[in-house]
Amino acid sequence: FNLLLISLILTLMTIPAMDWLKKRGIPAKIAVLVVTALACLFVLALILLTFYSFQVLLADLPMFQTDLNQRFADITALMGRYGLEISPASASSFKLMDLAPTLMSSMISVSETLMYVFFIGVTTFFMLLEVPNITRRVEKMYANQTEKFHQMSRMSGYIIDFIIVRTETNFVHGVLFGGILSIMGVHAALLWGILTFFLGYIPYLGLVAAALPAIFFAYLQFGLWGAGAVIVVVVILNLIVENPVFSYLASRKFEMPALVVILSVIFWGWLLGIAGMLFAVPITLMALIIIQCCDD
Repeated sequence: FNLLLISLILTLMTIPAMDWLKKRGIPAKIAVLVVTALACLFVLALILLTFYSFQVLLADLPMFQTDLNQRFADITALMGRYGLEISPASASSFKLMDLAPTLMSSMISVSETLMYVFFIGVTTFFMLLEVPNITRRVEKMYANQTEKFHQMSRMSGYIIDFIIVRTETNFVHGVLFGGILSIMGVHAALLWGILTFFLGYIPYLGLVAAALPAIFFAYLQFGLWGAGAVIVVVVILNLIVENPVFSYLASRKFEMPALVVILSVIFWGWLLGIAGMLFAVPITLMALIIIQCCDD
């Protein structure tokens, strides 16, 4: 089901690009093929970059362990000044290398990745081919219900706008965050930038969750000032990058109560896993369209 969901989201994201190509005189099937290929290449590039960054992170775990032991020593010395003693054995008992098997088991192989991208591409291709037919069927179905058809069209436009704007913003946010971390010299900066891009789809919670690993590794490397610097970067980027998104959506008169957003993240995450959390808002809007168009 997650493959179908991702394909549906990609279809909604690429509809404007397909329409743009068709207006330039490119045949519909060729436009669908070009858009699908570009979307799959983008997804594949993100996945391969994630693989590469993850492998670099695992290779550097011994160096991270050295930094962690140094931070434990600093904390032990600080606590000792206030008469609080921490056993050196317990402080150094946490081994980052113990996390490697768990992290490796959560990763899928390159062959599985290519298979997923192939099926996503095929499904997206046929979904894009069916978009004109679906539009005609809906128009015919609601030919005598003009108001309901306009309402459904408006909500569909909101969904597409939300997905496109969210994706563009996540991309800018991830590039800026990863680039700044790289300039600062934070370990695995590329991975944290990609993580920001993906988790940015989760409302309110995603960007915070994406920033935590970067803050942790900045603390390992540079101490409290490094963690504080990353926190400042996160706050500034949220103010600069995130605010235009909300302003854009507000200008389109699109609003969802914060409670509904959080509940949708929890519900769809429980039902569909990480894909449900990432696309909780679009799924909720799709469900709303279905409910509004069904008299029962």
